[in-house]
Amino acid sequence: MGLHHHPHPLTFIAAIVVAIALLPAAASYPWPVCGTDSFSANSSYQANLNLLAATLPGNASTSPSNLFATAAAGAGQDRVWAAGLCRGDVNASNCLACLAQAFHDLPNDCSYNKDAAIYYDPCMLCYSNTSVLSAAATICRARPFVSITNVTANPAQFNRAVAALVNATADRAALDSTRRFATGEAGFDQEVPTVYAVAQCTPDQTPAQCRRCLAGIIADHLGDFENAVRGRLLWINCNFRYDSKPFFSGPAMVQLASPFPAAPAPAPAVQPTVQPSPSPLGGGVELKGRKYSVPVLVPAVLLPVLAALNLAICFCFWRRRKRRSIAKPYTKYSADEAEDGEMVDSMMIDLSTLRAATMDFDDSNKLGEGGFGAVYKGVLPDGEEVAVKRLSSSSTQGLEQLKNELALVAKLKHKNLVRLVSVCLEQQERLLVYEYVPNRSLDIVLSGAENNQLDWEQRHRIINGIARGLQYLHEDSQLKVVHRDLKASNILLDTNMNPKISDFGLARIFSRDQTQAVTRSIVGTYGYMAPEYVMRGNYSVKSDAFSFGVIVLEIVTGRNNDDSYDSKQSGDLLNTVWEHWEAGTVMELVDPSMNGSFPEGDVLRCFHIGLLCVQGDPAARPVMSSVVMMLGTDTISLQAPSKPGFVTRKSVANTTDSTVSLHG
Repeated sequence: MGLHHHPHPLTFIAAIVVAIALLPAAASYPWPVCGTDSFSANSSYQANLNLLAATLPGNASTSPSNLFATAAAGAGQDRVWAAGLCRGDVNASNCLACLAQAFHDLPNDCSYNKDAAIYYDPCMLCYSNTSVLSAAATICRARPFVSITNVTANPAQFNRAVAALVNATADRAALDSTRRFATGEAGFDQEVPTVYAVAQCTPDQTPAQCRRCLAGIIADHLGDFENAVRGRLLWINCNFRYDSKPFFSGPAMVQLASPFPAAPAPAPAVQPTVQPSPSPLGGGVELKGRKYSVPVLVPAVLLPVLAALNLAICFCFWRRRKRRSIAKPYTKYSADEAEDGEMVDSMMIDLSTLRAATMDFDDSNKLGEGGFGAVYKGVLPDGEEVAVKRLSSSSTQGLEQLKNELALVAKLKHKNLVRLVSVCLEQQERLLVYEYVPNRSLDIVLSGAENNQLDWEQRHRIINGIARGLQYLHEDSQLKVVHRDLKASNILLDTNMNPKISDFGLARIFSRDQTQAVTRSIVGTYGYMAPEYVMRGNYSVKSDAFSFGVIVLEIVTGRNNDDSYDSKQSGDLLNTVWEHWEAGTVMELVDPSMNGSFPEGDVLRCFHIGLLCVQGDPAARPVMSSVVMMLGTDTISLQAPSKPGFVTRKSVANTTDSTVSLHG
């Protein structure tokens, strides 16, 4: 394996998405993008990926002139390419920490995906089984992220000022001979005193290649940020960002004067002149009375000419896009480094948009209903299908659950968690808009009500995905979250039958050193609640592990644990599985719809893991990171399970099934 540097075509991996800022040497929320092709645990592909993880961050950070590296390892179908880039104002140690964290987080977020990318504020990483420098590496798509907060005074002037600043900063970045990176700032008005900007390309590009790349994304996407106080678009190849708040280190490399001078009388119109600054610390020019100052490294004549030319080009593109664009009544995600309130504001969607999307909440679009209200299928103006969760006006309990769910889900991002798209809080309506998951919920699929039959590969993928989603909630996310209502109906299945954990209305946040909590209000669902929670109100990550174990046994057997409560059998599913486990006949319980087409060793191992998770003693249940390892390899020896903890319906004093699935 070696370090490779190549010219980047304009179609290089499109890197999107940024999130809350990454503090030095510590990761905040990453934004992963996952492919579809997968590889096996302990495979050669995994070994090559591990090799890149051990070398690429160091290669990038030990090249302080550009903080960029590409690398490849392996051969044939197991060959892995990777690229990592840090923002130009990041120091070497923080670059190393960020890329190392990216290699740690990405396999968790995109489990066993051959193609994956992840984006933080200071760095970005992408790996693929196709050269990441080629047009074929399409795992990442360019996407703008914009604040919903708009300027109210002088919006047209603001858009022109942003265009001028972004283009001038792009010019400066293209001329930077080391990191192809530049920062800029421009004065504006009382509402927005200063606008800040960054532009960057991968440093292996020539100045002409870098400027063409930046000109392309500016022309294509700057119109998406019309009137917005902040916006950003990231590719690994090239990216730009602007904000009304400072977000980069050090002084701005490009400075533009405010279009609103303090003097009441405007300066007389003059022909463009070039007047070099006598200062030994930097060069400057005046164009039509505006002061443009840049470092001495930039040629005094070239930069203002390029800036004026690109401003004219950008304005033409902006006018053209404005004429042909359709008003955007909603914003799905914000990339702002903001407090929770601003994050929520950035996800707001108009009630009129949701009424149109759901045909005014017509019953024909209803997907389900629970204690808090109903869920409707909708189609947004851009064609995206969504599930709209509508709080009933008479449900005070639902309101608290809605607030809890909103505060949690907006911060949690993982491929195995359902994605929150938008929020609406208008005219007494309280609505959460989620991604639409087409293959309904796990309980419906297992029941066969939709004539869906899962093969063993799909079942194993579902079990593994749920485990990874829980591992993220319990161990890997910045928040430590206990779900408290994990059940088959809250596991949604996407087009490829990948699981997504939904409904966080009952979830609770734990501090990192907290192991359990106690409540006097027992809420949940029959058949999935751990004994210690039902009897004493104790809940923890181990009570979630109990619920997971129940789901595993349901997936393997095709039976619902709650069904036996209404039967005349002496015990529930857990008791039945335990009796057969002790008798050595547990394989008789495998779902007959698979017609015997399954690897017996894998199925037996899942029975074993399920029983470990439903043991009566919470301390004996494994944590989810251990479960993921158990599922990923058969080389780990499993301890013998003890008898499951049983819960009867009579022991549940105050149980409310308060959830509804967001599926169709």
